[in-house]
Amino acid sequence: MRNRVVITGIGAVTPIGNNVPAYFEGLRTGRNGIGLVTRFDVSESKCKVCAEVKDFDPSVCFDRMTARKTDLYVQYAVCAAQEAMENSGILGAVDADAFGVYVGSGVGGINTTCEEQNKLMASGAKGVSPHFIPKMIINIAAGQIAIRYGAHGPAMCVSTACATGTTAIGEAYRAIRDGYMTAAICGGSEAAVNPLALAGFVNCMALSQSPDPEAASLPFDLRRGGFVLGEGAAMLVVEEYEHARQRGAKILAEICGYGATCDAHHVTAPDPEATQTVRAIRQALDGVTYDPARTYVNAHGTGTKLNDQVETLAFKKCFGEEAYQLHISSTKSMTGHMLGAAGAAEALACILALQEDLVPPTIHLEQPDPALDLNYTPNTAVHTPIDTAISTSLGFGGHNACLVLKKVAP
Repeated sequence: MRNRVVITGIGAVTPIGNNVPAYFEGLRTGRNGIGLVTRFDVSESKCKVCAEVKDFDPSVCFDRMTARKTDLYVQYAVCAAQEAMENSGILGAVDADAFGVYVGSGVGGINTTCEEQNKLMASGAKGVSPHFIPKMIINIAAGQIAIRYGAHGPAMCVSTACATGTTAIGEAYRAIRDGYMTAAICGGSEAAVNPLALAGFVNCMALSQSPDPEAASLPFDLRRGGFVLGEGAAMLVVEEYEHARQRGAKILAEICGYGATCDAHHVTAPDPEATQTVRAIRQALDGVTYDPARTYVNAHGTGTKLNDQVETLAFKKCFGEEAYQLHISSTKSMTGHMLGAAGAAEALACILALQEDLVPPTIHLEQPDPALDLNYTPNTAVHTPIDTAISTSLGFGGHNACLVLKKVAP
């Protein structure tokens, strides 16, 4: 018999708020987290805007010496995990051997890599920090979180590009569902707002080149021209239902399904037929009952020409005429694209929708693309009954992942 899996803790560091209450308030009100790049000179770059995390204070989680030995993506991850753990109250209430960590990143410690490369060029090998490798490796956020909370179950780094956060949650869900673990911390983290990453994304023609923060991240809009680079982290504590109930945990939502497929089509472009995206959604919905009129879909919704077109096609193929009843939005219109953290942050948006019967908006949707004719919740949040929430994520390499969440049934 398969276990039920529930969410009992959440944490967030995002461009629209550095904790869950601030993040949720930003989603409710349609706060724009995109602005002009402040961390380095972009006068020669075609891209002038990013979605930076603002006023982040690592001292919430780290002393000064430890923070110096820790990449920013790990700082984001640990701070989000700390909030989720405090939120859940699970510390000391779960067998450490049955407590896992599934935390991923798209690129890991790219800031540290750039810093140490500069030292190597300036001073030779002797200038490279002895902390370089354990600061930048892509698994170290999972390792740091496991060390902090004594989690002796699997501690794994999941990396499926922009689908990372969703995949990490889904794999933790499967492990608990099938009895391999009792609970896990899972999610994604990214801190890639730096000159190298920005140049790379610009040169592969993925980013919006609008200099206007109010007209840069435009999912499903006719004017869309690419995504906006974002950053941050989001973490969830997921737990076997009976374990959570017996310890009196507050249950935020139930994970009812997960699907994962690969287009096996192209390194960056989605399959224009959306075949494997549809299959991932159908995998996640297998055995789940839902009313499309009471269902929220947090779309991957990057604001690139191809993604929004293919994702719309996927919804139509998967749901048929019922696709027009769905409540859909892209919260990347507010947060930009948080890369490996995006799927986890968007799972949190699904929890908000279920808890408050509220559909977050797709802001800046002023000129709808006539070819994209579903209900994308333009500009203002909508209050409506929501019983089921679906989150889709698509990543470079053809990765597709989908989660289905529901209000908790007794």
